[in-house]
Amino acid sequence: MRISGRRREQQLPGLRGTARVERRAGDLLGRLQPGDVAVMDHTDLDRATADGLVRAGVVAVLNAAPMMSGRYPSLGPRVLVDAGVTVLDGLGPSLLTGVRDGVPVRLHDGLVHVGDATIEGRTVDADLLDEQATQARTGLSAQLETLTHNATEFLRREEDLLLHGRGLPTLTVSMRRRTVAVVVDGPSLDTELARVRDFLREQEPVVVAVDGAAPALLAAGVKPAVLVVDTRDGAEPPPVAVLEAAKQVVVVVRGAGEPTELEQRLGRRAVRVETSAQAEDAALLLADAGGAALVVGVGVHATLEDFLDRQRGGLASTYLTRLKLGPRLVDAEAVPRLYSGRVRPWHLLAVMLAGLVALVAAVSTTPVGSGWSEQWLDWGQTAWDGLVAAWDWLSSAVSSLVDRVTG
Repeated sequence: MRISGRRREQQLPGLRGTARVERRAGDLLGRLQPGDVAVMDHTDLDRATADGLVRAGVVAVLNAAPMMSGRYPSLGPRVLVDAGVTVLDGLGPSLLTGVRDGVPVRLHDGLVHVGDATIEGRTVDADLLDEQATQARTGLSAQLETLTHNATEFLRREEDLLLHGRGLPTLTVSMRRRTVAVVVDGPSLDTELARVRDFLREQEPVVVAVDGAAPALLAAGVKPAVLVVDTRDGAEPPPVAVLEAAKQVVVVVRGAGEPTELEQRLGRRAVRVETSAQAEDAALLLADAGGAALVVGVGVHATLEDFLDRQRGGLASTYLTRLKLGPRLVDAEAVPRLYSGRVRPWHLLAVMLAGLVALVAAVSTTPVGSGWSEQWLDWGQTAWDGLVAAWDWLSSAVSSLVDRVTG
């Protein structure tokens, strides 16, 4: 019996998927489907892009370039590996020319099989990432120099917005002298929301959701007052149900121009921010311009490695926005250490009962208390005897009634 080529291919071991090819990983996010294989040429994959790949449901990521070049410990590869995504890098320039968009590919033992061709790469796992991250930390000094240069350029370009708040819209939702919670999507969002759930419920801050954080908030029973949506680079807007849940929607655009389709659909409920800053940074600046007394960042990335892991355009805006807010910005991880919760009625009842027990115990040790105790015991015994006598009478009456009825 002859076995067809397609059938023989299906019997071969390995992981299969449909290739989606773009040089930059960010350009892939809008058209990925669950089960796809992302093919790219992207050095030092950042965490935000990796989060998008994981949410898209890719089964594997093939990178012509190294996932971690050694300039700094990039965070994206770790996100992919922890999510169980198969990662191969160092596949070389032939990857993008040898793999066409939409063709089926098979991965096995560090090899990419496309038709009759085979491309060899390196399997990226947790042990390799640990080793590379240790080596890459030596390159942080060069990245800090780049950060300084980019911050200067961003400040020159966005001076009016960053220093004076010009270009930021006036929201119908009041934030003045209130606590504002800015919630950003990320792999640890569910964990951070669990940490601040009591704080959000009891203090009722103004909740500002950024892009994909809104569905997670709604699932947790928290309704955002403001939703910040980034429509740049062809990003898909949130579902209609999510947009309708917010009182106001802020659309982040790159520059002046005609209203976007999302703005036209929302009408009065939509306002725009024209900036090159990241969407989460625009949300923080809105809270600052609105006069917020305290800003709690939930899912906001604030470590040095987080800063350096940003793409060049977002690195400076993240750094300078944190400086702008200063001590008013608090990370969600610090909230449980600073906030123990509101005093509840049962707390007061427990304190009152404990005080009453202590008072009774103290009084019972005095001569007067001993006399009272004897009197209370006598009264209790008398009351008990009365209850027993009443029960006996009631039992006798019921028995007599039953005898009469049955007799």
